Amino acid sequence: MVVNTILSVMAYDYPPEKLSIYLSDDGGSDLTFYAMLEAANFSKTWLPFCKKFRVEPTSPEAYFRTASEPLSDAVNVKDWLSVKKLYEETIMRIETSIKLNRIPNHIRKQHKEFREWDFVLSKHDHQTILQILIDGRDSNAVDIEGNPLPTLVYLAREKRPQHHHHFKAGSMNALIRVSSRISNGPIILNVDCDMYSNNSKAIKYSLCLFMDEKKGDEIAYIQFLQSFDNLTKNEIYASSFRVLQQLELHGLDAIGGPCYNGSGCFHRREALCGKKYEKNYKVDWKKVSDTKADESASFLEETCKVLASCTFEHNTTWGKEMGLIYGFLVEDIITGLNIQCKGWKSMYLSPERDGFLGVAPITLLQTLVQHKRWMDGHLQVFLSRYCPLLYGYKKIPLKLRLAYCPYNLWAANCLATLYIVVVPCLCLLKGISLFPKV
Repeated sequence: MVVNTILSVMAYDYPPEKLSIYLSDDGGSDLTFYAMLEAANFSKTWLPFCKKFRVEPTSPEAYFRTASEPLSDAVNVKDWLSVKKLYEETIMRIETSIKLNRIPNHIRKQHKEFREWDFVLSKHDHQTILQILIDGRDSNAVDIEGNPLPTLVYLAREKRPQHHHHFKAGSMNALIRVSSRISNGPIILNVDCDMYSNNSKAIKYSLCLFMDEKKGDEIAYIQFLQSFDNLTKNEIYASSFRVLQQLELHGLDAIGGPCYNGSGCFHRREALCGKKYEKNYKVDWKKVSDTKADESASFLEETCKVLASCTFEHNTTWGKEMGLIYGFLVEDIITGLNIQCKGWKSMYLSPERDGFLGVAPITLLQTLVQHKRWMDGHLQVFLSRYCPLLYGYKKIPLKLRLAYCPYNLWAANCLATLYIVVVPCLCLLKGISLFPKV
């Protein structure tokens, strides 16, 4: 899934030299790094193919699973089949390595980067591993047609048993810091690796809103609809959250904006890094220049490692005022609330073609595990100092503060649900009328 996520965003309908893709591998696995190497190599063929055939979705697995080969042109058929075969061979090599749980020796000898794993003790105890697989500034970083490729970076932040790594929030914050040194793009897209881009124009839709002359400067993040491509026919566990996605989040747009849902979200870097919104804040997009570093890739790899170290955040506001907030199971919700309380607004975007597709829980066990985490996290927020009713006082509208409460009290709602399920049944068994006599 990681390979398809990476390739799908690399193939955005946007100038590739302006794109930088970063993967955070919290497992620190050499197998994931090998998959990234294969993805980088396949992207040289995949990106021109997407442009030629106007591929949607740009995830190879999803595209070849749903699309049929073109029959009108023999040349196109040949190209289509050759790219499909190349993708299948790429996936086969990756899956073979995973089954054997090792990287082929000739690959290890060919890529010196694998030496980093000689010093890895375990996935919970290793140094920072940072590799720039494709340097978009390099004139030799081109696809098979000579067009530039996006920058592609692999990061496994440092982990030590004696230091708390703060899960996804810590991983995201490390990526924010490293990316600020290498590319420093003003807009950041956050996508989980169990999702892929389903709309290659999603980035343009978002930029249109960020660059709006009247309201664009006050937008901190744009949250896309989260859709899924593995839902069962009857969807008995309601994993799609249709009411939330298609009704409630649209309503939140009118009172300050939706919450941050953790994936499929375009962020303004300044807002995510703790900047407060000011009424006179204005971005002159015409003057926004290329902020990529001038140093060599090898120099950046070495100097940026400290930004992803265990001790970098000590005595700083990272995880408190900057980046994603630590200490909560739902780091996305609390981060979005914190950003809104600094004066920023957010927007919900649901284009006709879904921006992203992912994997939803389809079994009872998967659903219970996910819902328990969400309910615990929301209740944790409500009982903390970040309770929207108190923390948002005089910072965000009352309507928005109240709108957070149904989600924060999701766990407490089980009491009312239990009452509705149990009491009427007992009344019926005892012959007690549920309704007053008229």
